[in-house]
Amino acid sequence: MKSKAKLTHPGKAILAGGIAGGIEICITFPTEYVKTQLQLDEKANPPRYRGVTDCVSQTVRHHGVKGLYRGLSSLLYGSIPKSAVRFGVFEILSNQMKDEAGKLNSTRGLVCGLGAGVMEAVLIVCPMETIKVKFIHDQTSANPKYRGFFHGVREIVRTQGIRGTYQGLTATVLKQGSNQAIRFSVMTSLRNWYKGDNPNKSINPIITGAFGAIAGAASVFGNTPLDVIKTRMQGLEAHKYKSTMDCAMKIMQHEGPAAFYKGTVPRLGRVCLDVAIVFIIYEEVVKVLNKVWKTE
Repeated sequence: MKSKAKLTHPGKAILAGGIAGGIEICITFPTEYVKTQLQLDEKANPPRYRGVTDCVSQTVRHHGVKGLYRGLSSLLYGSIPKSAVRFGVFEILSNQMKDEAGKLNSTRGLVCGLGAGVMEAVLIVCPMETIKVKFIHDQTSANPKYRGFFHGVREIVRTQGIRGTYQGLTATVLKQGSNQAIRFSVMTSLRNWYKGDNPNKSINPIITGAFGAIAGAASVFGNTPLDVIKTRMQGLEAHKYKSTMDCAMKIMQHEGPAAFYKGTVPRLGRVCLDVAIVFIIYEEVVKVLNKVWKTE
C-alpha cells in the first residue's frame, strides 16, 4: 500500500510563510527598487537611466547605498503578512483538493495558487505595493515629500483617501493571481516528479531552491506586462490613466510592445532568487514546526 502524503496545518503554513517573506525581502529588495525605477522611467520623457547598471550607479551616487533600500519599510511591512496569507490560503485550499492519497496534481495546484494569489492581492499586496511605488517615485522628485513609512501613509490617505492605497487593484489581482497560479503549478509538478511514488520523500533545500527558481522564471515570462501596467497604475502619475485597459493601450500607443517588458532583467534576477529563497525557508521552517508543534 502506498503511503499517504502528510497535510500541512494551515497555522504552520501562515507562520512559516510570514517568516520566509520577511527574510526574503531584506535580501532581494535592491533588485525590486531598480526594476521599479526602470518601469517608471517612461520613454515619453527623456529617459534618466540607460539600463540596470546606470540606475544603480546614479542612485548610489546621489543617495548612497541606502538609496537602493528606499521604500523597504513599506514592502517589509507587507511581505510578512503577504507570504503568510499566500501559504496559508494555499494550504487550506490544497488540503481540500488533494486526492485520497494526499497528492495534489499540477492543475489543482494551479487553482490553489490562483486562489492564494487573488487573496494576497486584495488583502495585502495592492495597498502595500501602491505605497512602495509612491515612495520610490517620490525620490525622483526635486523635493521629496514623504519622510518615512507612517508619514507617507498618512499623507496618501489624507490627500487621496483609502482609495489612494488601492490604485491598480485589477492589475494587481491579475498579476498576483497569475503569478501564484504559475509558481505553485510548476512547483507542484516538479515536486511530484521528484518524489515519484513516495509522497513523503524529503527534498534537499538546494533542490527546493532550484525548483523555486524555475517556477519564478516561468512566472516572470508569463506576466511581466501585467507587472509593468500595475506599476504605472500605482505611480505618482497614475491620474493619466482612466483604467487598467486605458493604461495598457497608452503604453502600446506611445511606447510600443517592448515597453511591456521593461525591467524584465532585474525582475528575472529578483524573482528567481525571491521564489527560491521563500520556498527554501518555508519548507525548512515547516520541518522545524512539525517537530515542536504537533497537530496530528
